[in-house]
Amino acid sequence: MKTMTPDAPARRSGPGSRAKRLLRAPCSAATWHAYGYLWLMLLLAPFALAYVLATVLFSTVGAVTVVGLFAAGALVVGGRWWGGVYRSLAERLLGVPVAAPPARRPRGGFWAWHGGALGDAAGWRALLFMLAALPVTLAGFVASSAFLLLGLGGVTYWSWFWSLPADLAMDDRWHNPAGLTVVAAGGVAVLVLWPLVVSAFVALLTLLTRALLGPTAAGLRVAELERSRAGAVEDADARLRRIERDLHDGTQARLVAVGMQLGEAREQLVSGDTGAVGELLDVAHASTKDALTELRELARGIHPPALDSGLAVAVETLAARAPLPVTAHVDPALEAGGRLAPAVESIVYFSIAELVTNAAKHAAASRVHVLVDADPGTGGAGGTVRIRVRDDGRGGAVVVTPDGSGVRSGLAGVSERVRSVDGTFDLSSPAGGPTVVALAVPALRAVAPGARRTTAGGRA
Repeated sequence: MKTMTPDAPARRSGPGSRAKRLLRAPCSAATWHAYGYLWLMLLLAPFALAYVLATVLFSTVGAVTVVGLFAAGALVVGGRWWGGVYRSLAERLLGVPVAAPPARRPRGGFWAWHGGALGDAAGWRALLFMLAALPVTLAGFVASSAFLLLGLGGVTYWSWFWSLPADLAMDDRWHNPAGLTVVAAGGVAVLVLWPLVVSAFVALLTLLTRALLGPTAAGLRVAELERSRAGAVEDADARLRRIERDLHDGTQARLVAVGMQLGEAREQLVSGDTGAVGELLDVAHASTKDALTELRELARGIHPPALDSGLAVAVETLAARAPLPVTAHVDPALEAGGRLAPAVESIVYFSIAELVTNAAKHAAASRVHVLVDADPGTGGAGGTVRIRVRDDGRGGAVVVTPDGSGVRSGLAGVSERVRSVDGTFDLSSPAGGPTVVALAVPALRAVAPGARRTTAGGRA
């Protein structure tokens, strides 16, 4: 939404356009919306102050009783409602959308609920806004109203000065055409300055709204991590269900068939009919090999054997087995400081595998380039593994929002998988291609196999 502030800069401005905007500002809708915003903020101020005082009173004095404790927690949480009211005013009258802080997660249990309510940071920040906005609102309303009334009074002074008592009217020397013209010109100048005064106070209130009523960086980070964790849990659950289904419908059926074939062969031997025993054993042997193959595929889906030799070998093996030409390069410096953590290796491997598969199945690509490298700080804490997968397909790839079924696939699955470890996902896929997917995950290192942690007493 476009911000409706009286002094919003134009894209193409010059001295002449600035002067026109200044002259038109007193009559613009944005200025009157901003002035109405100050009016509404002033009307809410007494109620907001009373609410803040009640919250502080119950939180300090009344909290010694259970009823006071409950009231204090409810009032703190109620500050979120007030924050929503102020955010709505800023968006509707000023065109300044401010995102709401993450929703509060109630805790189970009587004391846990009250502790969470009294410690609700978003509620306290809303109360702080209500307190901090009060002097700004009062000063802004008084100053802007004074400028507006003084300007209107100066412009219209010629029409009503005669009705003033002699002790209130200006000197008679001003009551002539020249003097009244000067007064009217002064009124016009004050009216031109009036939108600037309104804009200054509204800008300060907008700053307070964004700083105290919007989500904090830590809150957004926690919400993102919670969402990523939920996606990772759903991914794991869906993968376990798929493995269970594959074992039940595939491998188990083959093993049951092998058992039946061996049982039939045993009956043939007992009855002395050995003619079909060899054929039954051949079929059972073939079914056993097929079952072993399926088990290997399932195991590869859980943990690729190629990762046992390191990420570089796994990526090269993946490129060799791909259904289309894949050029893969893994920076040797990536594993120079030691193997990556198994979880990171799996995420990188499966992400690359999914992207290569997408390029082959959906992008009609003829070639894929994979680059895995490390930033300069990867050897120590805070390093990053960077993955870049580029294909020459038709492009137009998008991340489809999951439908809530708990199944993550394609680019959405890659995005969730990477973000589950605090990584980043970036997609560039214009129509006609190429498609470039850039990933970054923390370069967490695996604990050395021989490393042992000791206690203070020196025992392992």
